[in-house]
Amino acid sequence: MTQNYDIKDLELAEKGRYRMQWAAKEMPVLDLIEERFRQEQPLRGLRMAACLHVTAETANLMRVLQAGGAEVALSASNPLSTQDDVAAALVAYYEMPVYAIKGENNETYYKHLNAVLDIKPHMTMDDGCDLVSTLHKTRTELLPGILGGTEETTTGVIRLRAMAAEGALKFPVMAVNDAMTKHLFDNRYGTGQSTIDGIIRATNVLLAGKNFVVAGYGWCSRGIASRARGMGANVIVTEIQPLSALEAVMDGFRVMPMREAAVVGDIFCSATGDIHVFDKSHFEVMKDGAILANSGHFNVEVNIPALEGMSSEVRRVREFLDEYHLEDGRKLYLIGEGRLVNLAAAEGHPSAVMDMSFANQALAAEFIVSHREQLQNKVYTVPVEIDQEIARLKLNAMGIRIDTLTVEQQEYLNSWQEGT
Repeated sequence: MTQNYDIKDLELAEKGRYRMQWAAKEMPVLDLIEERFRQEQPLRGLRMAACLHVTAETANLMRVLQAGGAEVALSASNPLSTQDDVAAALVAYYEMPVYAIKGENNETYYKHLNAVLDIKPHMTMDDGCDLVSTLHKTRTELLPGILGGTEETTTGVIRLRAMAAEGALKFPVMAVNDAMTKHLFDNRYGTGQSTIDGIIRATNVLLAGKNFVVAGYGWCSRGIASRARGMGANVIVTEIQPLSALEAVMDGFRVMPMREAAVVGDIFCSATGDIHVFDKSHFEVMKDGAILANSGHFNVEVNIPALEGMSSEVRRVREFLDEYHLEDGRKLYLIGEGRLVNLAAAEGHPSAVMDMSFANQALAAEFIVSHREQLQNKVYTVPVEIDQEIARLKLNAMGIRIDTLTVEQQEYLNSWQEGT
């Protein structure tokens, strides 16, 4: 067992191993990649610093990277997203340096980020860009040794593209989030189901008949809106992009400005990646008893300082639910301290969908190693060949077969002579 770690309790390891094994049953694509990685060792000699949500699904990805020959150190990508038993299992059974404790404060969070960087990594694997940001701001001495990195989530890709646009990015990064087998499935079906799961676990409220306000209509918000409607909620979407707003209308949702939605909403959930989506002007008109949740990566989507400034008292009424007593007598409720609700109050995405997302992570890492001489310091989209291969493996694992083109059909698609 590694001596380098900082976790809650090593005695939780066996429970965490069982959780990993249960998740692995729904992750057949990763199993197939692990089998090949074990034989080919494409990551041999590579030191990887990973900053991801420490869940059973992530642990199975770590297992695959180790099988491929990598030396991996793992920290949490959010103070509330760690499953402490899984962290213990990785330390005890896989000798992996893990630095993650559910509920850690910001000081500990950044201490853990720096601990994984202390291995002097050749590659980063990030969820939210905090690891890359720390490298570029305070650990610049390590930058010359970095071959490249991967980024898991929308928020992180937004930050990375901003860095690249300013010429600040010092190594290539693969935007795993933008792979079709990631955002079409993980963001929509994973976020949709796990967000609703987190809201229900934290509150146990009935969604049917409630006005459920979803901020944004990107892939994550599409999933949330769809699943909330499936639970019987009256869904309202707010947007700033005309095309996305039009799509929400065509999908059958009410669309209005947040200022109007704030007056009628019962439950609010944001997944935009932006700051202060729920702001003081909205809190001022919300119903007594309104519930606030965030499914974006950072806890800035709810203006918590403004909410605190309007409150005479804050108390925790359920495990992941805080009650804010406003000075005018109303009460508003915030889930999971405004952090991503699906991991703060629930268990994150289902394993079956993370199977594809983490297959992208593993294959993107392999791609960076094999193409390092050709890659520039910018953000890359996962090659379509990797996307297609992951989709093929997933279909095979599900026992689903599809058609292939005949020679005649292929020739027709490659020609231009035939017309009407």
